[in-house]
Amino acid sequence: MNKIKGLFFSIEQSFSLLFLLKWTFICLLIGAFAGSASAVFLWSLEWATNYREANIWIIWLLPIAGLIIGLPYHYYGKSVVKGNNLILDEYHEPKKVIPFKMAPLVFLGTILTHLFGGSAGREGTAVQVGAAIADQFTKLFKLSKFDRKLILICGISAGFASVFGTPLAGAIFALEVLIIGRMRFDAIIPSFLAAVFANYFCDVWQISHHTHYTISEVANLTPIAILWALLAGIIFGLASMLFSKSTHFWSKLFKKSISYPPLRPVIGGIVIAVAVYFMDTTKYIGLGVPTIVDAFNSNLNSYDFLLKILFTSFTLGAGFKGGEVTPLFFIGATLGNVLIWFIPLPMPLLAGMGFVAVFAGATNTPIACTIMGIELFGIESGVFIALACTTSYLFSGHSSIYASQFIGSPKHLFFKDEKGLQLTEIPEKRKKKSL
Repeated sequence: MNKIKGLFFSIEQSFSLLFLLKWTFICLLIGAFAGSASAVFLWSLEWATNYREANIWIIWLLPIAGLIIGLPYHYYGKSVVKGNNLILDEYHEPKKVIPFKMAPLVFLGTILTHLFGGSAGREGTAVQVGAAIADQFTKLFKLSKFDRKLILICGISAGFASVFGTPLAGAIFALEVLIIGRMRFDAIIPSFLAAVFANYFCDVWQISHHTHYTISEVANLTPIAILWALLAGIIFGLASMLFSKSTHFWSKLFKKSISYPPLRPVIGGIVIAVAVYFMDTTKYIGLGVPTIVDAFNSNLNSYDFLLKILFTSFTLGAGFKGGEVTPLFFIGATLGNVLIWFIPLPMPLLAGMGFVAVFAGATNTPIACTIMGIELFGIESGVFIALACTTSYLFSGHSSIYASQFIGSPKHLFFKDEKGLQLTEIPEKRKKKSL
């Protein structure tokens, strides 16, 4: 009997070793390509931002940039126009390999968006580039349907980890974002390998850098402080929900009002350019990193987070390209900054909590965002970060910036779909969330 058990053990570990070697090799390739692409992307974004800030007049060309972005997607990129939602759709219901053209289209579209004054982020671009690159190995290595799901997860983790310099958060994000309330632990090794390799290769090029944020003061962990953290988390969750619903609102409005897709970013660009002119500030366009940094140290305007929600949701809804996460950092940090008015926690701590908690609520990834907070700010603020992220996740409802997220487990027992059915009453293929 012992011999049989010993034989079983050795066979099982042999298969585990083969699995590890196989995915180490595949993830090394994904990491090298996706990480290098992120390095070039970050450098390009920095150049575009610096050029725009030195030549403010260029914002008047945003409508033309919108047309340049819209035309290729309409005539050449209809199969990839859904962006991150296409990746999620292919994971849930695989049909065909993601076309590689997704990568250059979203890369160039995002750079143009930032160069000419749109308000957008960068994670969406990095994730799409990473997934498009990774999925090409499905054909090259003739991978099975099961392996293809793993390789899409690797692409997501590689893109996210390398663009933010957070390999642990990137790996968890890829596992957590696919289905609300569920994670795939059979993909945990590939996801972590892809994230670590991609982050390494992004840094190797030394042509870009990640912004460093610091929480200089942390409160004592008392029952009262915990209650204040929960209140902050509720507010961050409501801001997450507002951002998600605003983005979907503008997207639906543009689609309903303007039937010709390339014209949508043109009209949107005109509105943004005029708004920036009359406001006489570029604070709410682009990534907004300087304002995020200020949120940890200086008193900011009470309305900064609201204007960033408006500018970013309008930009993305009009059809410009980019991500949502860095604007969510802006929204969360500036909102946390003003909560000092009635929440007696240190300003840097509130800004850091908001930084990741609004992101957690908008993407339904509280664990990844908690890990990101610890990676960025240190373990000292870890408990407050976790409380804010999980509470924000709960109070953001079942909304999401990703329309193709599925609900695996509801956030509470009272959740019903639009037809009044409990989740347990909904067949598996109907668990797709309605926004």
